[in-house]
Amino acid sequence: MQDDARVRSVAAVFLWAVVLTLLLPGLILQSDGVRLTPALALQGVVVAHTGGALARVLTAPTVRFVAFGFWVFAYIWLGLAPLAMVATDTYPWPYRTSEQTTFEAVAVVELGLLAYSAGTALAARRRQDRAGTAPPGPLERVLSRRVAPWRLLTLCGLALAFTFLLISRQPSRLSAYFTSRQAISEAGAMENAQDAFLQVLLTWSLSVPAFWALLGLLRVPRAPAGDRWLRGVRWLLLPVLLALNAVVNNPISKPRFWVGTVLLTLLFSVPRLCRPRAFRATAAALIAALLVVFPYSDYFRYSDREDVSVVSLADQFTTNGDYDAFQQVLTGVDYAREHGFSPKDALGPPLFMVPRSLWPDKPRDTGIELARYAGYEFLNLSAPLWIESYLWAGPFAVAVVFCLLGAVGRRVDDVRHLLRDRPGTLAALLVPAFAFYQMVFLRGSLLGIAGPLTLLVAVPLLISTRTARATRFPAPAVPTAPIRHASIPGTGGHL
Repeated sequence: MQDDARVRSVAAVFLWAVVLTLLLPGLILQSDGVRLTPALALQGVVVAHTGGALARVLTAPTVRFVAFGFWVFAYIWLGLAPLAMVATDTYPWPYRTSEQTTFEAVAVVELGLLAYSAGTALAARRRQDRAGTAPPGPLERVLSRRVAPWRLLTLCGLALAFTFLLISRQPSRLSAYFTSRQAISEAGAMENAQDAFLQVLLTWSLSVPAFWALLGLLRVPRAPAGDRWLRGVRWLLLPVLLALNAVVNNPISKPRFWVGTVLLTLLFSVPRLCRPRAFRATAAALIAALLVVFPYSDYFRYSDREDVSVVSLADQFTTNGDYDAFQQVLTGVDYAREHGFSPKDALGPPLFMVPRSLWPDKPRDTGIELARYAGYEFLNLSAPLWIESYLWAGPFAVAVVFCLLGAVGRRVDDVRHLLRDRPGTLAALLVPAFAFYQMVFLRGSLLGIAGPLTLLVAVPLLISTRTARATRFPAPAVPTAPIRHASIPGTGGHL
């Protein structure tokens, strides 16, 4: 309860606000050829909004994983990066738009941010109004589920068996995992192009269960009567699962966002790092890594690698295709002006499993459609949630989607905080995983990430069981006794 009683430090808020809203934007605007336009002025508002919100998250008296993931993405990909692009009229891809389109695109981004902030505020207000009176809702019941040992061991066995069967049928594929992402695609390529979806599903069916098997093995709660048998099984399975994840979830053959999700979720599964002070330090290091290291971390994407050239942050934002999110918003605004809105496209992500043979008019991947509209040969581009929702029904859809997203995100963070002293629950495991994978969700396209996201959420639900009853808001004054974990050999004690 000491964390709940704390308030933000004025000095910390001021320091973070200066760094995020003045220092870093100032470094970017030092570039030559800065153009003062209405769009640049509005983009300054976006930077101030995202930087201020991120400063509030970093100085909050409680840990808010979901809010942190959202505002980090918004600050870097839709705040700083577009600031450099709009200021110099320089973009990663050739497509260009008018000043009016640029202003409209910035307005769409800010509308989504305002709606997200409004949803967060409404959820926080509702929690205060209903504290201690409302019964546990669906989120409390889901996130209070605990990892079940027998289900977890079944997952471990299935992950190992599936990996053995799939890799053993393609002998060259094991070495490809340590070559490049391109080599993985070529090694697993299927003769029929229509089976590409199955190829992607098989790839993620290796990575996601292996990750959850390792995380669950580390954090499964200890039985009250002791679990000597479980400790023995862990002795055997832990090194095997570590080796398995080194193969299927290594930074050479998997996308950077996914590898970051795996590593950060494992890191924040340690209770000590989920305390506000430790979280702030780790979050600050993560922001620095995203700004400095991330642009160069795609070195292993292709088999033929180019020499790494270190350039300024502003040059990275305006020349690196990893920061195409805002330019895709620009392209999407022009696309909507020419083709109109399509509400039925919102059905594509939730119904991603339906094959096109049964649904000929199934929506196409938005990032690919925008790339084709712009005339690119390279089609593997992003489609941020801002433009995805805008193409459904314009500004109204953006406002609704982000208001709901803000409300749900705040509710998830609150439930995780409520259950923070109960390790082994989905609140301690699933919330950090979703919070960091949220960057992929926000970057899009939704149709492209629907499968991995479904696996990421479904697997922990399958290996967990419901508790006797979910806890109500607010947290009790006297915290319940934490559930002990079995010692993992070689970790120096409890994790």
